[in-house]
Amino acid sequence: MIYDTLIAPFAEYGFMRRALIACLALALGGGPIGTFLVLRRMSLMGDAMAHAILPGAAIGFLVAGLSLWTMSIGGLAAGLTVAILAGLISRVTALREDASLAGFYLISLALGVLIVSTQGSNVDLLHVLFGTILSVTDDALILVASIATLTLVALALIYRPLVIECFDPAFLRATTGGGTVWHFVFLTLVVVNLVAGFQALGTLMALGLMMLPAAAARFWAGAVWSLAALSTVLAFFSGLAGLLISYNFSLPSGPSIILTAGLVYLASIALGTRDSLRTRYFPRAHFHD
Repeated sequence: MIYDTLIAPFAEYGFMRRALIACLALALGGGPIGTFLVLRRMSLMGDAMAHAILPGAAIGFLVAGLSLWTMSIGGLAAGLTVAILAGLISRVTALREDASLAGFYLISLALGVLIVSTQGSNVDLLHVLFGTILSVTDDALILVASIATLTLVALALIYRPLVIECFDPAFLRATTGGGTVWHFVFLTLVVVNLVAGFQALGTLMALGLMMLPAAAARFWAGAVWSLAALSTVLAFFSGLAGLLISYNFSLPSGPSIILTAGLVYLASIALGTRDSLRTRYFPRAHFHD
């Protein structure tokens, strides 16, 4: 029974193994990125960026159909364009960057859905919005793994300024004058990881495997490195458990993965060791001599 439930799906089916590898790659790249999004209070900004890639992916779909590379390049170009425009507008006007991104996010989402729905079918629209992780190809795995590798190398190189910017951006600007540079480098990493997630989970859920584990880790760990590591572990666990749930109960794989991550998040809110409901309202007794 244990073999049939937990091992057989991956031992007997190649598409399940590819989906599991995709979840591992997404966890390795998205876990640390999600951690910095949480620390920088940019969680909702990440959601806006996830939707910003939709029109680019839709244009790529019009050009070459469900082509992995064309849709990825289109999504990357659209996401970077929105990130740069939102940053520039916030610096030359009184509008805050989050409000500027929200405006572009709404425009991008509507434009992307309009393009796909008018030029394609409902099946194409569902594929773009919700992804098909069980249909991940070898080319898609190479893309996702490459993005995860690029992300880890880039974060290792800019880890120190990113951490400083999370807690004292004024100090970073005063000492290096490069706060804006690191900010745009980080936004680029966010976009490329969302493009990777888009290939497996679609634009509407690409952010889920990045943000929910990172938010859950906040209730268990304190140091930045431990938050990133735990976020990666929780993301991979969510992918693994979600795939098993979808296989054994004949449920859609993408939503199963995100809902599993959501359950981990809710359990962390309730039972975590740091600032959770348990520690706040049911603290352990202190013993005195």
